[in-house]
Amino acid sequence: MTNGATSPVTAATLKVEHSPLLSPTSSQSVTETVNGSHRFVIQGYSLAKGMGIGKHIVSDNFTVGGYRWAIYFYPDGKNPEDNSTYVSVFIALASEGTDVRALFELTLMDQSGKGKHKVHSHFDRSLESGPYTLKYRGSMGYKRFFRRALLETSDYLKDDCLIINCTVGVVVSAIDCSRLHSIQVPESDIGAHFGMLLENMEGTDITFDVAGEKFHSHKLVLAARSPVFRSEIFDGVDEQKKEMVITDLEPRVFKALLHFIYRDTLSEDAESVESSSASLSSVSETLIAKLLAAADRYCLERLKLMCESRLCKNISVNSVAKILALADEYHATELKAVCLRFAAENLAAVMRSDGFEYLKDNCPLLQSELLKTIAGCEEDYSSGGKSRSVWAQLSDGTDTNGRRVRQRT
Repeated sequence: MTNGATSPVTAATLKVEHSPLLSPTSSQSVTETVNGSHRFVIQGYSLAKGMGIGKHIVSDNFTVGGYRWAIYFYPDGKNPEDNSTYVSVFIALASEGTDVRALFELTLMDQSGKGKHKVHSHFDRSLESGPYTLKYRGSMGYKRFFRRALLETSDYLKDDCLIINCTVGVVVSAIDCSRLHSIQVPESDIGAHFGMLLENMEGTDITFDVAGEKFHSHKLVLAARSPVFRSEIFDGVDEQKKEMVITDLEPRVFKALLHFIYRDTLSEDAESVESSSASLSSVSETLIAKLLAAADRYCLERLKLMCESRLCKNISVNSVAKILALADEYHATELKAVCLRFAAENLAAVMRSDGFEYLKDNCPLLQSELLKTIAGCEEDYSSGGKSRSVWAQLSDGTDTNGRRVRQRT
């Protein structure tokens, strides 16, 4: 082999080290119109007649899509061959610079109030060659926009005045990144962070004694979440107090209350709604019912709604009267409305339940509210063509659809 000669190229020497595949990239071009309108009022039309073919009245310039435009009205027409038979209307580009692609709509306004405007539009139809391409002073419009004799006897001309509305749509194209490269924002985790403060008891500055069980908490968190706690902690005689005794809540209820205050969610115990149809007393003994009372006591409206939502799922013929009483006692308006409606629609079965006896003995005012709801149901059924009265349920124990009501157990 002589000096300077190259060695033969073999398959081995052609091996290329493959780099890892790069993530694919993408882009999207979006073409659309930027629209804008201008109203051109032509006062003294009769005086403009006779100014000559090809002579025009021009509007003030207006801007659409970053370009200036103007409307040109030819009272004697633009085309000599038409011999002033038609009026002509055009939209012209009044900006110098690059070519502009655009669509337009011209509307001759009906001034009688009938709304029968004469509309020439390119927005709703497909043009063979696409939008118009205009240079400086280039125009688009109609030489034979309207026959002049018809115009002068129409509702478009009133008090010697014409009104022309012009809409220009400038065609623009752009790379749209927002639809292709969105950034997902995770759900708020502030509740988890505050929940860790509660679990770890870091920086706690107040202790609650609930039936002998101690709960450590933070004054500022409680005050921020509940106006009642804020008043009890900071508006009292002793703002430096380190311990408070809670006498009207059970430990499990207070624990669930703190869980909501810190995490803004229901605790797992409260999430699992116990069945309330076994006995009348079981409704008020559920954790969710007692948490509803605590939410009302401490003015926690979101917690109240959460409890109402859970109790709503447990409404039955046997339980509705007691849940209604709870809703009324603790100002749970949404739950109360649902209970009243349910009781009215299943009146005969509800009246035979033990819960209704409780309602009569303990909540007489709710009976009048129930009667009002029944009256409302009667109106609904009458307007909906229902032939059967809600009151008829009292005699035969059927619902408003004529079906035999079977008590839920």
